[in-house]
Amino acid sequence: MTADHSPRAEVEIDLGALRHNLGLLAARAASSGAATMAIVKADGYGHGALPVAKAAVQAGASWLGTCSLAEALALRAAGLTTRLFAWLDTPEADLAPGVQQDIDVSVSSAAELDRIVAAAARVGRRARVHLKIDTGLSRNGCPAYAWADLVKAAASEPDVEVVAIWSHLACADEPGHPSIDRQAERFADAYAIAREAGLNPLRHLANSAATLTRPDLHFDIVRPGIAMYGLNPVPQQEDLRPVMTFRSSVVLTKRVEAGESVSYGHTWTAARDTTLALVPVGYADGVPRTLSGRMDVWLGGRRRPIAGRVCMDQLVVDCGDDEPEVGAEVVLFGAGEHGAPTATEWADTIGTIDYEIVTGMYRPRVRRRYSGEVEGR
Repeated sequence: MTADHSPRAEVEIDLGALRHNLGLLAARAASSGAATMAIVKADGYGHGALPVAKAAVQAGASWLGTCSLAEALALRAAGLTTRLFAWLDTPEADLAPGVQQDIDVSVSSAAELDRIVAAAARVGRRARVHLKIDTGLSRNGCPAYAWADLVKAAASEPDVEVVAIWSHLACADEPGHPSIDRQAERFADAYAIAREAGLNPLRHLANSAATLTRPDLHFDIVRPGIAMYGLNPVPQQEDLRPVMTFRSSVVLTKRVEAGESVSYGHTWTAARDTTLALVPVGYADGVPRTLSGRMDVWLGGRRRPIAGRVCMDQLVVDCGDDEPEVGAEVVLFGAGEHGAPTATEWADTIGTIDYEIVTGMYRPRVRRRYSGEVEGR
């Protein structure tokens, strides 16, 4: 099969912007004496885990974080020797390769501790674990009533090295929310119990939002995720540069008369004679159908509204009296220069978060291209 040199659409990943963002976050962490764990789960939030991980390490990350062990193992297999941490797998997952490949894993229960001990015994190597305390997110993590027993069991297990304790904040993107301090207090209590059990673990609690707003919660490691990709999780202005730009091009133009309707359901009708431009992307390529009639694109140096419903494979742009050339670039979202659309604008329009927009851009028909390459990638 020959390569497709004319993709329907592409996402450009600006690794220079990513290095800028990670450098800013790592500097915030370093000012508090903390190391930086770059979160590259979900294929680097849709940006590509391996090139993102390499760029992050180049910019100052000394840890990399993934959700699944498989994600971490893929990075290790690609040659990354950086400290790796993985925190959530099914009970059926084989943890032995993680122990063998020196990957830190999370433990939230006695059952998980038993599984990692058994894996360590199989490979004849001590497992590195981070004990997770549930401080109020009520998702993963050990509940407070079982914490002392889990800590005691882990501390007495010769096949386990307790590297750290950790937790995750529920409302750090709302500075001043009372739950933040409440979770910090519970985390302090959990740390005291670990110390009483003879452990001297590292601590990590701060996500992107807390990295930017709560230096008192940086502790030993911060874990920036969304901010690394240039999307700001807090209300205050930050010097973050969006890393992903989603582009396509015009494949057809046509003139229609006033009164003509466009796309399924005829939800849009031309109020005047106008020029329509056809763009070969739709909801199969990452454009939410819920943006129908509610989004603009950047075409020919200005914002232009789409006409009618987003289809599976295409959408139509109302260009008024302008007639763009076939092949003209269409920016669906990007860094927002000159008022162009952004992923955050899409998210705000349809009532979701920009995390969902960018992670949803890993699509078979959308080519991923990198600029600002990491040397040796």
